[in-house]
Amino acid sequence: MELFRLVLIEILLLAVLGGLLGAGLAYGTVKLLKIVAGPAIPRLDAVSVSWPALGFCLGTSALAAALAGLVPAFRMSQLDPVHGLKSAGPSASAGRADRRLLRGVAVLQTALTLALLVGAGLLIRTVNKLARVRLGYDTENILTMNVTDINGPNFFTFHDRTLARISALPGVKQVAFAWGVPLTGNKWMTTVKIGGESDSGKFNDALWIPLRSVTPEYFELMGQHVLSGRNFPASHSTETNRAVMPSVAVVNEAMAKRYFPQVNPIGRMLRMPGREDKPIEIIGVVANARTEAVVREPEPEIYFCLWEAFPFTKHLLIRTASNPRPLFITVQRELRAIEPTVAIENVKTLEQIRSDSVAPQTFAMRLLEGFSFVACALALVGIYGVLSLSVSSRKREIAIRNALGAQRRDILALVLREGFRLIAVGLLLGAGLAIILARALRTFLFEVQPTDPLTLLGVVILFAAVALPACYLPGRRATKVDPMEALRYE
Repeated sequence: MELFRLVLIEILLLAVLGGLLGAGLAYGTVKLLKIVAGPAIPRLDAVSVSWPALGFCLGTSALAAALAGLVPAFRMSQLDPVHGLKSAGPSASAGRADRRLLRGVAVLQTALTLALLVGAGLLIRTVNKLARVRLGYDTENILTMNVTDINGPNFFTFHDRTLARISALPGVKQVAFAWGVPLTGNKWMTTVKIGGESDSGKFNDALWIPLRSVTPEYFELMGQHVLSGRNFPASHSTETNRAVMPSVAVVNEAMAKRYFPQVNPIGRMLRMPGREDKPIEIIGVVANARTEAVVREPEPEIYFCLWEAFPFTKHLLIRTASNPRPLFITVQRELRAIEPTVAIENVKTLEQIRSDSVAPQTFAMRLLEGFSFVACALALVGIYGVLSLSVSSRKREIAIRNALGAQRRDILALVLREGFRLIAVGLLLGAGLAIILARALRTFLFEVQPTDPLTLLGVVILFAAVALPACYLPGRRATKVDPMEALRYE
């Protein structure tokens, strides 16, 4: 009982110290998570370290510490004291069963570390590929904001005055309105029928296609080139002209290739529900753009002029010569001068919108990087501990080898071989775990296969290189074993 009492006291001290340290780490981790995750986790700002969660974790840690301490204490209580005294000496630090158990733990740590490192490597490659994706439009120095005019002047007056006044601000290069800015999720899905080159032509079955509404300045501001035909005419920007001019639309290259593979789409007619009496003429084709998501190929889309669609809330886009964020206060003042009740929300740069759209991949990469770092540190400590214990338990064997003429390099090679066997078995087991983890991450990957051999090989080489010091240090200590001191207990 005395042995168990001593063990329990040691466990309580370790549990209290570890709990205090863990609580501090938990608080810091939550703070770091809020910084790293960003928009990847909804309502993350409401997350905090609560007392029930902290109490549960402390109780679990105390239980784990008790099991880790009491089980060895129970085993030690079953030993014969006389046998223990006889075996006292340099080799008495651990038996074969203990060393075998610790080797298994080290192998498992290595396997889990490899799996996490491979997952992190795949996500790092994914994020790098996402950064090089050609979106079909520019994102540099573009400020966006949601603008809603509720009680102001009529639709055309407000938007015309806004475009004119914002364009005149110093540092502003272009200004446009748009409903359906890329990567924001805004679009209008509707059925569209494609007809011939006249209003009386036969229209085919309805197609389900996303529509976007923009002002004529939008394509130039975004750097989205008009490939054929022409842009929206500026004359659509007045209510009088709109009443007498025909309705027009611009389609993207994906729609032109899919639905007009053999003919020129310019001049073809479209018909929408509720506007059967006024067909819409296609006047231009613009370059493809990844509007739904960075990871998705461009799909067929139709652009209407903002003066024909009346979106209640739309984006105001401003391209500037430099960082556009400082301009927001001035823009806000100008909008309030035009209409004091205008609502302005979600002020972001287009680069920030792009970054938010790939936030899940970025967050998963950073999370796995953190887990991989911790797991790698634990695995290296485990390998070092196992080899150090092995050296301590085999001092007699090493002394005999020295007495028989073994060189230092032979002793070092002996320890290194044991370490590399642990690492090799762990890496082989970890390769299977890595494939399972990579398949679970498939939805986060982009242009990277879960079984990518380059990533797996690179991670294996990296871990083996990092694990070398953990094997070398115990081996170097083994070469310094004094044969006379080690054999003195015989």
